[in-house]
Parts: sequence; C-alpha cells; structure tokens
Amino acid sequence: MLNITTFLDANSKRLNKNVLFNPKNGEKYTSKEILSIVSEIGRNLKDIGIKKGDRVLIYLNNSEEYLFSLFAIWRIGAIAIPTNRIMTQSELEYIINDSTAKLMITDKQGKDLIKINTYIPENIVEYKTCDVLEAENTNWDDLCQLQYTSGTTGQPKGAMLTHGNYFTAIHNECDVLTLKQDDVFLGIYPMAHVGLSWAISALRAAAYYILIEQFNIDEYLKLCEEEKVTVLTGMPPVIHSLTTQDARKYLKTVREIISGGGPLHKKIWKDFHQTYQIPIINAYGLSETIVIGTGTVIRPEDYWEADRFESVGHPVCFSEVKIVDELDSSKILDEYEHGEIALRGPAVAKGYWRNIEKTKSSFLEDGWFLTGDIGYLDSDNRLFITDRKKDMIVMSGWKIYPTEVEEVLIKYPEVKEIAIFSINDCHRGELPVAAVVWQNTPDDEGLLKYARENLSRYKVPRKIFALDELPRVNGWKLLRRELRKMFKQ
Repeated sequence: MLNITTFLDANSKRLNKNVLFNPKNGEKYTSKEILSIVSEIGRNLKDIGIKKGDRVLIYLNNSEEYLFSLFAIWRIGAIAIPTNRIMTQSELEYIINDSTAKLMITDKQGKDLIKINTYIPENIVEYKTCDVLEAENTNWDDLCQLQYTSGTTGQPKGAMLTHGNYFTAIHNECDVLTLKQDDVFLGIYPMAHVGLSWAISALRAAAYYILIEQFNIDEYLKLCEEEKVTVLTGMPPVIHSLTTQDARKYLKTVREIISGGGPLHKKIWKDFHQTYQIPIINAYGLSETIVIGTGTVIRPEDYWEADRFESVGHPVCFSEVKIVDELDSSKILDEYEHGEIALRGPAVAKGYWRNIEKTKSSFLEDGWFLTGDIGYLDSDNRLFITDRKKDMIVMSGWKIYPTEVEEVLIKYPEVKEIAIFSINDCHRGELPVAAVVWQNTPDDEGLLKYARENLSRYKVPRKIFALDELPRVNGWKLLRRELRKMFKQ
C-alpha cells in the first residue's frame, strides 16, 4: 500500500508542533489537527457517494480548505482535479466534461457557476478533534490527480499523476531543500499548480509552513522577518522585485530561495546573488513531472561552479536527462548540441487522460518523456534551457498557449486573422500580445473587452499590433518567431 497522505499519520503520532499557519485568519494547525480535518472532509465526501477512482474537482481560492480538500480526496482514493479560481466558466466546463468529474468542491460563490454536484468545506476548524479516517488502500500506480495543462492544440490535457509520482516528488524536494523540523517555509505558489508540492514537502518534513493566500510583496517581506523564514519560495518576477530594493533586513534568516515556473534571466540572478548571497534553487520540471519529482536543479553546493547564472543544474535523485533530436527522438545528441529535453524517472506521469495520441507522442515506451523544451547539456552534465519547441508563453510562472487564446479571439467578428506571441518583459519574463489582421476597421478596445469576458485574466493580450498579413511559410505555417523579431521591445 502507498497512500501519500499517510505521512500525516506518522507525523501526528511523533510530533506535537504547529506545522501550518495562515496569517490571513491567524489559524495554526498541528499534523494531528490536519489529519483530523482531512479525515472528516474525507468522510463527508464518502457520505455523498464519492468512491475510490472518482474524479473530484477543486474550485477554491488559495486557502487551507483547498489544501485539506486535496488531501481528503487522496485519503479516500479518489482523484483530485485542482483548478484555479480565475478560470472562466467555459474553461471549467471543458475540464469537468473531459474528466467526467463527479463533484466540485467550492464555496458559496462558486456553487451556482457550473451544473455539477458541489460540496462546500465550511467550519473546518471544528474538525480539529475528529476521529481519524483510515487511508484507502492505494498503490504506487493508482491515480491521485489529473493536472490539466494546456497544449498547442488549444485543448487542455490531464496529466495522470499517481501516489508514486507524488511520493517521489516529495522525497526529492525534501532532499534538495534539506528540509528539517525547525525550518520555516513561506509558500506563495497557487494551490492549483504542482508547485504546491514544495509546501507539501515542508509538511512532510514537519517544518512550519506559512500559507500566503494572495501574494503581496510587503506582506511577503514582513512575514520573512517576523516569522524568521528559512526557506523562501519565489519566481522570476519576485526575485526581480527583490533586486530593485534592499530587503536584506527582511531576509536575514533565509538560507535558500526557490525559483521556477519560467526562465530566470542571467542579470537578475547575478544581481540577486551579489546583493543577498542567498542561493537560488533554480529548478526545472513540468506539471507532467511534478516539478522536480523528475527534473533538474541547482543546489547550494553547486554555487562554486554556478557563476554563469544560467543553468538549471543536474538531475535530482532517481532522474535522468538527455537531449534528443527534435525530429527523431531515438537520436541522442552530444554535449552542447541543442535539441529537445527528455526526462525519465519515477515521477513522470502515466500519460494524458483519455488522450492516446498525445500520450504516445510525448510518453515513450522506454519511460522517457519528451518535454517540448529545447536545451543542451554541458561537459559536466548541467542542463541549459535555450528555447521552446512549443510556442508556450511563460508570464510570472503562468503558462499561456497561443493557439488556445487564438481559438477564442478569432471568434470576435472584426478579426480576420490573429496570432498570439510573446514580447520580453524584465519583470514578468514574457507578456502575451496579439498581431491582428482586421476585417475592416481596427477595434482594439472591443477585442480586449471580448478577451476579458472569455479568457482568464493572465491570458488576455497586453498589446495589439495591426498587420496587413501574418508572416507564414509558403503561405500557411505561422512564423511566431518572425513576429517576436518584428515587435521586439
């Protein structure tokens, strides 16, 4: 048996310390209290008919209710589908229909949004002393989560993650961060994102996890100082913000900061290191690998050779990495040759839910996963990422897929043709923008209003450029790279 939530049982029996704190409401929780709350939510789910293998969607704001609901779904052997609260109704409906979800865990505001059975976790503090619910007998390969990640086809794909995948991810993250019981971990990643695994790893180590519901730089720094944070989560825009001010008095106790979710520009990394002398755990992984469940990372001990401030490091425990030819994945490339990054290890997802074609093209029979990212390995087997095979845009860690946005905006009556691409932004990494061939008169405001009504906020183009025609190869294949060159800013 392997049920990932049983680390709560072990910690609750041997420790009596607070391991979770939500500054917004002042609530603190021990491992024993978390286990009791998770057990009661799990019982409630079973009482309304949720069984092992059923899909349950979570549609909540970042909160302890979100975290405990996730654990409760895993506890009873069901399959969690984390979604972000900023998703639109149409985006939610697609995921519910594709996953055939049986229930949505939400709040009063989300209850009437979608026609599906709902459960609202209320008054959870009252569950702190409830009896423990025995964990469902699940195995390494049993699914515990469908992590929906969009693709270049425009339709989100559900990466099938297992209890074994999460076991590996938690092991590797505890190892990389050398997490201990006296660590204080400040978490900022959205709970709908696999980056939440870093926080779950902190709970596994019985460290003190401070949950930030919504990121604010002032609160972030204040908590660092007041709570004496030792392990800090970040991403490129956060690290960039820290290089624009002197926050050393707030970060005195921080021994490492995590970066991920997008490229960390060399200058920003170097400036941060020179100002704070705090190692950046620059990690590379994907939803399909639960971040560095299978992936690579720069660790503190790498810093004597990390003066180039570009690499995402070496493979973590149990992981393998190689570079293959973009057109022929059976051809392995030599060091410094650029090609597609392939990863193999026990945290690689089982495939994509109900999508045999995409599974076969990305998850190879010998266990290798083709990431779609382009990079190379140096002579010391350190990985460098240089481009993306796919046209994905990464803005502040948010992944935006151009085709998905285009398929929505092409429906606007005045648009004849549209292409979504990225322009560089020092703070956010990249911004999504649109090149539009109009039917008649340009209507930027009307298109942006339509985008805001039909897309999540982060997917809305930040600028619109008018063109007479889009650059294409032989009149058909769109050249996004040419657009990036044309409108380089």
